[in-house]
Amino acid sequence: MAENQLRIHPTAIIHPGAELAPDVEVGPYCVIGPNVKVDSGTRFMNHVYVDGHTRIGKNNVFFPFGSIGAVPQDLKYKDEPTELIIGDDNTIRESVTLNLGTVQGGGKTALGNQNLLMAYVHFGHDTIVGNHCIIANSVNLAGHVVVEDYANIGGMTGVIQFIRVGAYCYIGGCSIMDRDVPPFAVVLGSRPAEIKGANIIGLRRKGFKNDVISAINESLKLWKRQDVMKEQCLLEIESQYGEVEEVKRLLQFIRGSGNGCVK
Repeated sequence: MAENQLRIHPTAIIHPGAELAPDVEVGPYCVIGPNVKVDSGTRFMNHVYVDGHTRIGKNNVFFPFGSIGAVPQDLKYKDEPTELIIGDDNTIRESVTLNLGTVQGGGKTALGNQNLLMAYVHFGHDTIVGNHCIIANSVNLAGHVVVEDYANIGGMTGVIQFIRVGAYCYIGGCSIMDRDVPPFAVVLGSRPAEIKGANIIGLRRKGFKNDVISAINESLKLWKRQDVMKEQCLLEIESQYGEVEEVKRLLQFIRGSGNGCVK
C-alpha cells in the first residue's frame, strides 16, 4: 500500500490487510476493512465504508456514503466469511448499500460489469445482478434476487425475495415485483404488476431487428391472456414464434420460473 499514499487522503482509514492496486484513489473519511481487495482504476470519493470479504474490480466509482460489504440483514448470519464481488466499470452513487451473502444463499452477493446504481439502491444478501443494468434511485432488491443483463428498474421499486428479473426488461417506477419478470417486457404496477408490452424502445436501442421485436411483442400479448391455461398459452407462442431465438429465451424463462411470472 506504500506506493499508493499519494492517492489516499490522510483522513482515510485503511486496514493494513486490505489489498489495493497502486492507482486506487481513496478520498476523505473512507474506511476500508482488512479483507477487501480492490483492482486498478477504482475510486472511492469520500465517506465510503467498505468491509467484509469484498472483491472490487477495475475502474469503479463509489460516490459518498455508500456501505459496501456490510453484514447481511439476516438473523441467521453468524459472521461466516461470505462474499461481495463487484466487477468492472460500475458507477455506484450516493448511499448505496450492498450486503454480503449468506451461507444459506450460496455465500455470495455479486454485481457484474458496467452497471449504474443510482442513489439509495439496496442489494440484500445473495442478490446477483448481471451486466449493463440501470437501477434507479431507492430501488430495493431483497435477498436472493437475480437481475439479468440490460435490465432497467425504475425508481422506488421493490423486488421481494427469490424473484428473477429478466434481461432487457423495463420496470416502471414505484412498482412492486412479487413474481418473476419476463425478459424483454415492460412491467408496471404492484400486486399485481402487469406487462404493458415489449420493451420496444430499449430493444431498438440495443440493436434488435424489427421482426424480432414484433415476435417478442406478439408473444407477450399471448402470454398476457387470462383465459388460457399456462402451458396451452406457451404452446401457442411456441407454434407461432418458436423459431425466434429471443422467443425461445422468453419461453425458457417462463417455464423455469418457480414463482410464476408477471402477466
